Amino acid sequence: MREHAGLSREEFGGLVRFSKHTVASVEQGRRMPDRDFVERAEEALGNTGALRRAAPHLSRQAGLASWFRQWARLEATAISLYTYKCRVVPGLLQTEAYARAVSLSVPPLPDPEELEQRIAAQMARQNLLAVTRKPPTAFSFILEQVVLERWTGGEKLTREQFDRLLELIEHNWNVEFQVLPTRQPSHAGLDGPIMLAETPENQWFAYSEGQQNGRLISASKEISLLQQRYAKLHSQALTPDSVDLLKRLRGAL
Repeated sequence: MREHAGLSREEFGGLVRFSKHTVASVEQGRRMPDRDFVERAEEALGNTGALRRAAPHLSRQAGLASWFRQWARLEATAISLYTYKCRVVPGLLQTEAYARAVSLSVPPLPDPEELEQRIAAQMARQNLLAVTRKPPTAFSFILEQVVLERWTGGEKLTREQFDRLLELIEHNWNVEFQVLPTRQPSHAGLDGPIMLAETPENQWFAYSEGQQNGRLISASKEISLLQQRYAKLHSQALTPDSVDLLKRLRGAL
């Protein structure tokens, strides 16, 4: 609505008496708009009532990082989701114990209530994997071999995580899982994790994550670049041998 009115964030910020940085935070889902923001925005944008009607439906989605929530909303309705991870097992594939171990590994430690909210939100996201969804989402996961060999949470927990991965691969025909071997002289993912989502309208989005931040990407040029990288990773990763490697690693525990 701001763009339709021909206003820059700085110009709009002047009208609503908030900084352009606050405007950006609200638009990108990092900050909840308070009542003053909504009312002043209505006045600045023609008093259509659209913002007043929408505001009560906003929620903070407890358990999800503020910078991840926009992606989580896209993820919930996506028809295709592609994920490359090089640090941890993707959240959609984690056991509850693995998710807990990840949360307790990275300082600062969450308080008990926050930890339970994180775990609950993580487990709820996994409903997306169901083949009974209409239409079921098509998943592609590429995971670094070193992540599997890290033993996050210890031997018993790692064994359970391997069992979870093997069960998903066997029973969820909508899930493609590949392992990128540790010895890989040519590697298209050296810049970090990649997440891509296709909406029911066949529009693509991407998500880039880092330490204490994340960025939703909608620019077609950037998305094209990440799609090229993901396609290259797909060709570099093990295909039928991924399951064999998983079983060998599981058997060695």
